[in-house]
Amino acid sequence: MTDSLSAAQARRTFLDAQGLARRRPSRRPRAADFQAYLESQGVLQLDTVNVLARAHYMPLFSRLGGYDTAALDAHLWGDHAGHSPHVFEHWGHEASVMPRDLLPAMHHRMQGKASWKSRTRARLDRERPGLLEQVRAAVDAEGPVTAGQLEHLAPHEGPRGPWWDTTHVKDALEYLFITGGVAASRGRHFTRTYDSTARAWGLAAADERGGWGLPPAQAHQLLFDRGLAAVGIGTVRDLCDHFRLPFQAGAREAGGAGGPAWAASAVERGLAQWVTVEGWKEPALLATASAGAPAWHRPASDPGRATGAALLSPFDPVCWFRPRLLRMFGMDYRIEIYTPEPKRVFGYYCLPFLLGDQMVGRVDLKADRKAGRLLVQAAWREERTVPGARRRKDDEVGVALRHELELMATWLGLHEVRIAPRGNLAPSLMAG
Repeated sequence: MTDSLSAAQARRTFLDAQGLARRRPSRRPRAADFQAYLESQGVLQLDTVNVLARAHYMPLFSRLGGYDTAALDAHLWGDHAGHSPHVFEHWGHEASVMPRDLLPAMHHRMQGKASWKSRTRARLDRERPGLLEQVRAAVDAEGPVTAGQLEHLAPHEGPRGPWWDTTHVKDALEYLFITGGVAASRGRHFTRTYDSTARAWGLAAADERGGWGLPPAQAHQLLFDRGLAAVGIGTVRDLCDHFRLPFQAGAREAGGAGGPAWAASAVERGLAQWVTVEGWKEPALLATASAGAPAWHRPASDPGRATGAALLSPFDPVCWFRPRLLRMFGMDYRIEIYTPEPKRVFGYYCLPFLLGDQMVGRVDLKADRKAGRLLVQAAWREERTVPGARRRKDDEVGVALRHELELMATWLGLHEVRIAPRGNLAPSLMAG
């Protein structure tokens, strides 16, 4: 070990790498800011939950403030043909969009073996022989297309279920997307569209190899290195989680390597150094300056003081890895969307509230678009304290949170913030 950091230094360093350590810029966000975030994090998670705002909108709002979501859509999904020159969609950290320069690093994931792939392929070949080839040819000839536009290739048989319904065509398109046989994007209302990889990426399909993919070992190391640059500081498990890399050596996707080997390589090449952090049971890697580092690599920096404030989506990189959230910020968090209502503790869609370098609360939010209201269905104060942080008074937290909620309501085009009297922070929030 060559250095030691306090818990507060580690928190500030992490938040600085995440773009959350300082107050938001006062100027209006623009496309260059969207791309800068994508380059720094390497991944923007997607999710269909829309109770407040879609998952990919929130991280940029948390860091940049109010912006035109249509401008972000144009940046991510491109022109009317659904092609963006800046990003591509695949399985980075769950369903995600990633900067184009990471496409070669995803080739191994498209080609890798997985039980879901083999089961899906076997079922489709058994139940609808030749459908995969038909769907692939139709996408190549007619794309971009939606699943609905190709349903005639294998009309659905039997009654449709009320939820999570699927068809053979949808399964075929998903299989081709995951394996790199077709490219995916988004159309109106977040509907997934499919097109040939030649039109969307300017590359041959992954299963034709085409010479554009990185070898698995090189791809794994690159993704680990990008995760290091994105978070600034973290344990090996923290860094592996950023792109959902396996920690354990010998895991199928690891190709015989694993987190410790990738960490050792990053240190050997001067991209990181080992440090100890107050209260952490495992050693951490700290991103360091390196003369030969690639353009996307950024050395970690401690700003000395964290002055930002932000509501964070459950799909924000800060919240992804729950052990880190608990270790760094003392927040024991889980999303309760799939928890039966009587068993929910905090609420259906709770967002952590970051103030300075502390998670000081969480709020259950819903956008009532018809009534034009941002509904605060519950507001809770975080009771845990973390090393090196002063406890903020409830009224201070209430004022800061009220400001963030009003900013969010304006961004979402809502004219009122309606606060319910549920939760131990609700009185201070209502007073603020």
